[in-house]
Amino acid sequence: MNARLASLGLVLLLTSGCAHQAANRDAPPTPVVAETAPPVDVAAPADAGTTQSDTAMVVADGDVAPAAGDAGTEVASAAPEQAPTDAEQDFAAIYGETALGQEGYDPIADPTLPTPVVAPQSYDPWEKYNRQMHRFNNAVDRRVAKPLARAYVKVVPRPVRLGVSNFFHNLGQPVSALNALLQGKPKQAGQSLGRFLMNSTLGLAGLFDPASAAKIPNRSEDFGQTLGKWGWKRSRYVELPLFGPRTVRDTLGMLGDAPLSPTRRVGNDVTRIGLQGLQLVDLRTQLMATDSLREGATDDYALVRDAWLQRRQYQIHGDQQNGNTAELPDYLQDMEDDPTVPVNAMPGLPGTP
Repeated sequence: MNARLASLGLVLLLTSGCAHQAANRDAPPTPVVAETAPPVDVAAPADAGTTQSDTAMVVADGDVAPAAGDAGTEVASAAPEQAPTDAEQDFAAIYGETALGQEGYDPIADPTLPTPVVAPQSYDPWEKYNRQMHRFNNAVDRRVAKPLARAYVKVVPRPVRLGVSNFFHNLGQPVSALNALLQGKPKQAGQSLGRFLMNSTLGLAGLFDPASAAKIPNRSEDFGQTLGKWGWKRSRYVELPLFGPRTVRDTLGMLGDAPLSPTRRVGNDVTRIGLQGLQLVDLRTQLMATDSLREGATDDYALVRDAWLQRRQYQIHGDQQNGNTAELPDYLQDMEDDPTVPVNAMPGLPGTP
């Protein structure tokens, strides 16, 4: 009896063990819940407590998510790189690969770029007065000088006009020779004197210019240029009535040249004034080539002032540039003489006999 009860208990025990094992096999696995990490203060310093890179979240399937610090790196590396555009490739070909923005390319600080050009500044503290005088001179020119010059060109043939220009230019050669000598240029002084003698004899009182055919250099000098050579480098701009553009230095130089003018040695007033009037008309005729440039200018006063000062600066210091005329515009290079009214062309001024 006892043996039977023992056998029945063993059978029940084995049966319950098998059933419990089968139940555990069919049941879903119990998820493992990781301990929740304490919140991390993003504003805390790097060495304060645990950071997000030190923690990992264990998901239900057993995988471990990357830390916050590693996630940004993986996302950035996963983004596709954009190919440079054609414009960026051309820019890199000219300025180099580092110029595409990685190292902060600054074209202003680029040592390969040329030095920027600095425009010369005109010394014009009397601009308000000069502009008023410029309007007055323009009115006289528009109503008197320009119509006379047009009539002169229309009536007088070009060979005759060229002879008149040669005649008045030849009269200025003795003054040029003296000023060249005062500037320490004896060779140029001899050339100016030689031009005067040759043109006055072989050129029939200067109507013709055989000196140029003989390749004798033609350079005009005046006392204003001499003062500039002597050290008066900067002088304020002034526009005189009827005489036009000048500086204070050149005004004094003009008065210094007046007593040496051959025209003022003519005793007959009618003849002298007639020659001076013809010289004024001839000068205005030579300046007609610049009228088209002035018509399109937005500021005629500034154009005349800057062009005259630039030409004057070259006349004073041009021989120090080794004959380089590239700094002058073409329309100023073609003008051999000073494009202003000479003092010997105005009657009734100091130096009149």
